[in-house]
Amino acid sequence: MKQKLLVIGFVWPEPKSSAAGSRMLQLITQFQQQGYEVTFASAAKTSANTFNLDSINVLTQFIVLNDASFDAFIKNLNPNVVLFDRFMTEEQYGWRVAEHCADALRVLDTEDFHGLRKAREVALKQNETVSISHLQNEITKREIASIYRCDLSLMISEAEIEILTEHFKIDRSLLYYLPFLLEPIQPEPINLLPKFEARQHFVTIGNFLHAPNYDAVLYLKQTIWPLIRKQLPKTELHIYGAYEAQKVTQLNNKKEGFIIKGFAEDVNVVMQNAKVCLAALRFGAGLKGKLVDAMQNGTPCVMTAIAAEGMFGDLEPNGCIKDSPETFAKQAIELYKIEEFWQQKQQNGFEVLKQRFNRLDFETDFTAHINGLSSNLKSHREQNFIGQLLMHQSMQSTKYMSKWIEAKNG
Repeated sequence: MKQKLLVIGFVWPEPKSSAAGSRMLQLITQFQQQGYEVTFASAAKTSANTFNLDSINVLTQFIVLNDASFDAFIKNLNPNVVLFDRFMTEEQYGWRVAEHCADALRVLDTEDFHGLRKAREVALKQNETVSISHLQNEITKREIASIYRCDLSLMISEAEIEILTEHFKIDRSLLYYLPFLLEPIQPEPINLLPKFEARQHFVTIGNFLHAPNYDAVLYLKQTIWPLIRKQLPKTELHIYGAYEAQKVTQLNNKKEGFIIKGFAEDVNVVMQNAKVCLAALRFGAGLKGKLVDAMQNGTPCVMTAIAAEGMFGDLEPNGCIKDSPETFAKQAIELYKIEEFWQQKQQNGFEVLKQRFNRLDFETDFTAHINGLSSNLKSHREQNFIGQLLMHQSMQSTKYMSKWIEAKNG
C-alpha cells in the first residue's frame, strides 16, 4: 500500500512568482520519488499564477480554517506524513493532525526563519544592529513553538540552523538542512548562454508582496541606482516581480532608466538578457531564489550580505557582496564593464550550483532520515519533552481559539 503525504499549504504553489513556490514543488518531487502519494490542501484562494498540481499527479483539496470538516478529511485520508507549509499552517492545523492522525510524522517546512526576517526589519526601521532582543520577537516565539511541536523542521539555510541551535538552544535532531534541490547543471546549456557582449542592462526580480523585495526596490531607486546611472548613463535597471501594486508602478521612470517590468513570464529569458543582477536586500531570511535564477543563467550579481547569507558556504560568490551603497554601486559598474571579471564571477556561480544545490547530493540521506524517523517516532518524541509540553492541553491556546471561532461561526 502506498505511503501518503499530506501537504497543508499556506498558499497554493506559484513557482513563477516566488522561490517558495519552486521550493514546494521540489519537496513534492522528493516525496513522490520516495513512492508517496501526495495530496496538497489549502484554505487559500488560487490565482492566475497557481501551478497546476494535477499535471504532476498531486491530488488537491480545498480546506476551511477553524472548521471540523478538516478533521473528517484527514481521518479519511490517514496520511503517513503531514508537511506544514510554514509555521502558520502548523498553528492552524497541527493540533487537529495530532488528534486525528497521532502516528503521522509531522514535518514543518520553515521556508525561511520568519522571526529572523522580522528582527532584521525592526532593526532596520530603528536604525539599529540586530541583537538578541530583536530576535526574541513574537513571531520567533510562535515559530519556535511550532518547531518544537513538529517531529522535524526543514531548514533551507545553514546560517539559520546555527542561530536556532546557538542562540535558542534547539536540539539539532529537530532540524534538517535541505536547501534548494536543483537539477545538475550540464555543460551544453551553459555553452548556449548569451555571452558578455550580447547582454545589456541590469535586472532585479522579486515578488512585490514580499516586504524585503519592495524595500530593496526603493533602496535601489533612492540610493544605489543614481550612483550607477551617473557612471553608466545609457544603462537601464529592469525591475521584475509578481503582484506589483500602484506604489511599485509609480516608481517607473524611463528618463532615469528605472523601468518597472512587472511579472516575468520566463525568468530564464529575463536573466539571460541582463548583464548584471542586483540584489539589494536590507532585511530578510532564507535563501534567495533570485540568486539561484541568476547563477543558472550565468548572470553575475552584486548583493548585500543578507541576500548572500547561506548561499555560498566556503565557495566564492557569483559576484560581489557589498553593503554600503557606494561600494555596491562601484562593484556593479566594474562587473558591467570588465568582461574578464564578469566571466570569473559567472564561473563561480556554476561551481556553487554544482557543489551546493545538486538534488542528487541530498535525496538518499533525506529519504533515509524520513524513514528512520517514521520507524522510531515514539522514541524520537520522547526525546522532545518541550514538544510534549507544548502539545499538552494547557498550552493549546490555538486549539481553543479555533474551537471558539468554529462555534461562533456556527
